[in-house]
Amino acid sequence: MITSNELREKWLSFYKGKGHTDIGAVSLIGDGSTGVMFNVAGMQPLMPYLLGKTHPGGKRLCNVQGCVRTVDIDAVGDASHFTFFEMMGNWSLGDYFKKEKTAWTFELLTTVFGLEKDKLCATVFEGNSAVPRDGETAAYLEKLGIKKEHIFFMPKSDNWWELEGTVGTPCGPDNEWFYPLDPEKKNPVFPDDYVEIGNDVYMQYKKTETGYTALENKNVDTGFGFDRMLLFLNGLSDGYMTDLFLPVIEELEKLSGKKYADGGEDRKAMRIIADHTRTAVMLIGDEQGVLPSNTGAGYILRRLMRRAIRYCRQIGVESSAMLNAAKIFIGIYGGAYPLLREKQDYILSEIKKEADRFEATLAQGIREFEKCTQSIARKNEFMLRSNPDYVKETVIGGKQAFRLYDTYGFPLELTEELAGEQGLTVDKEGFETAFSEHREKSRVLDKGQFKGGLESHSVNATRYHTATHLLNAALKIVLSPEVQQKGSNINEERLRFDFNFSRKLTDEEVRRVEDLVNEQIKADVKVVMREMTLEEARAQNFVGVFSDKYGETVKTYSIGAFSKEICGGPHVESTGELGTFKIAKQENVSAGIKRIKAVLQ
Repeated sequence: MITSNELREKWLSFYKGKGHTDIGAVSLIGDGSTGVMFNVAGMQPLMPYLLGKTHPGGKRLCNVQGCVRTVDIDAVGDASHFTFFEMMGNWSLGDYFKKEKTAWTFELLTTVFGLEKDKLCATVFEGNSAVPRDGETAAYLEKLGIKKEHIFFMPKSDNWWELEGTVGTPCGPDNEWFYPLDPEKKNPVFPDDYVEIGNDVYMQYKKTETGYTALENKNVDTGFGFDRMLLFLNGLSDGYMTDLFLPVIEELEKLSGKKYADGGEDRKAMRIIADHTRTAVMLIGDEQGVLPSNTGAGYILRRLMRRAIRYCRQIGVESSAMLNAAKIFIGIYGGAYPLLREKQDYILSEIKKEADRFEATLAQGIREFEKCTQSIARKNEFMLRSNPDYVKETVIGGKQAFRLYDTYGFPLELTEELAGEQGLTVDKEGFETAFSEHREKSRVLDKGQFKGGLESHSVNATRYHTATHLLNAALKIVLSPEVQQKGSNINEERLRFDFNFSRKLTDEEVRRVEDLVNEQIKADVKVVMREMTLEEARAQNFVGVFSDKYGETVKTYSIGAFSKEICGGPHVESTGELGTFKIAKQENVSAGIKRIKAVLQ
């Protein structure tokens, strides 16, 4: 048996022995240059260097890089799909090319990892009108000892790597390596009995608006799945039986009293809990510290965590089981990712906060969902009695789905998942219509004026509105107590805040404002509302915004001692719901009036 730590060391040692520099792992969060939210491949952070920029580590690089993919989240629960995973990678930046790379990959697989060469299969690019057939790689593979009948020429859809939807990014044909899922099978038939274990991409082209152009430097990008390789090397067919997951599965068995080996829905639930908790640990513990929210990366994290919580209930354990699993994962990955150990208390705290938030509404939300499905079942039963040809209703209405979202915090995807388990679908178009109607009804309040500049009272708008309170207070601290709000506009994607000030904020001032706001968010301060007379509010130094004509009684909102405002808009219950605050842009509005646009990530 080979452990995950041993596999990590074998990969890095092999390539360091070939003159490569271990460049370590970077953040899971993409830098925005490739148009994707997370780093979904080990090469993604290296994009500038694959296009010709000089890397400080040299021309030969290697690492083990964490990645997050959520496009196939619904497949998680089987034996081989994961949302967080690692890629073992190595790169040549204009140095060696196909001959050396095929030889080294073959050596690694057969000599270091001990795979049988006669069971190895490979695929190469068959060519098309834009790019020629990759016969060169096929010839090298055959010389190394790969059976000719185990080398397959495949179309662009299979053996060409590029980032879809981008222009100016590197791309090229790839050589994929396959091995039988069951090593005991003799002479299996490709591809049915084989699974891809990794690939060597020959990035010799750059995407253009109309096609491809040759890169000046030919590059190699190798990527092998860490989890999948660990599976194969240990002769396993279930990715949750490696040492990366097995301790967590055993903990879930102990807590639930159920057996993973029994299979069925309980096994699926344990896999989902384990996978999603691992991803939550890695995202919260990332150097950029993602937090659950309703936008961007935070939304993905929240969806994963809430999905895990639901499956905890399915196997009869409390959501606190996620904390037990999280502690185990921190122990497993703490050596490779030391920041996880440094942030352990913080990670566990954030998981608990999100679990507590969702648990408060989950049970009631599920009951409401069950009312929807029971209503459909009763209607079908009634109609079939009088009309045997009646076509059963199988759709949950859009308004019902929106109510689950608006009232109980159910993402549309969760409602769709619950519906799918009962053979039902959700009227997505109707959901969007209900959402738009809600937004429009919320748009005009109190004599046609927006309250707090909100375009709606949606979850996101509420978060952004609360954030303006924190921003207002931070600006007073950093710039001047004389700073006054002069206007705002809030939508689903950002906040806009106008205030009196004579100049643009410096980079240091921007950083200080962001830090002050994020400190309050990380502290998860309760937002306290009290009604009082206007005179009482003024006496207690509550800040009134704009020139609103207040009544005798006003609503006041306190965020600890940091922010105290008179306000009539909607607010979150605590600042921990906001995510990470980031100033995106500064603008001039008029003489002496500046504008800040900010986002919550």
